Amino acid sequence: MILCDIGNTMVDWEDNGTYSKVCVNDFDPAEHTETVYYVCVNAKQSAVLRTLPNWIDVTKFIDWDKYYPTMGIDRIMVCEAVSNGVIVDAGSAITVDVMRDGVYQGGFISLGLRCAQEAYGRLSPALAGSFNFEVDLTIMAKNTPDAITVGFLAPLIHEIKRLGKPVYVTGGDSKVFSSLLEEAVVDDLLVFKGMKKLIGKGQLC
Repeated sequence: MILCDIGNTMVDWEDNGTYSKVCVNDFDPAEHTETVYYVCVNAKQSAVLRTLPNWIDVTKFIDWDKYYPTMGIDRIMVCEAVSNGVIVDAGSAITVDVMRDGVYQGGFISLGLRCAQEAYGRLSPALAGSFNFEVDLTIMAKNTPDAITVGFLAPLIHEIKRLGKPVYVTGGDSKVFSSLLEEAVVDDLLVFKGMKKLIGKGQLC
């Protein structure tokens, strides 16, 4: 089975257990003649893919009654991968979603780490800089970089922990968040796992 997750900048592939990625600008779906199951958030590529019969849109297998209509496709995929748990997808945005007994309970969206740091810098040059991921989030900070880090991360981490366990972390900043969340499970394949579950359900129908 060949799976493809098409974003606005990158395309991620799984081909029978082999993983790869390419820049979306170098991606031509018409070059692939085999059957490919895909999810796509790129509007331009979506228009092309709809004309290719060997490309199968996994979103047609989604039970939309479980989610809300504007929910991002990648968020739904990671939720489909987890029956019970809190899922933190730490990418350009940080999304946090809760699944209990296979039922979506809700979630929230925060700025991603890079976006948050850039936002502080736009607010004031004195606040520009990188987060200090070694800082103790449980105590008050005594310098500007630590104060920014605690101000942004402490409420976010507290809210994630409040939602319970287990916690699954995925996305580009998964390693950072796993260091802040004790016993968190890092799984960068959740999108593909969710796709496989949905495909399995669709093939049984």
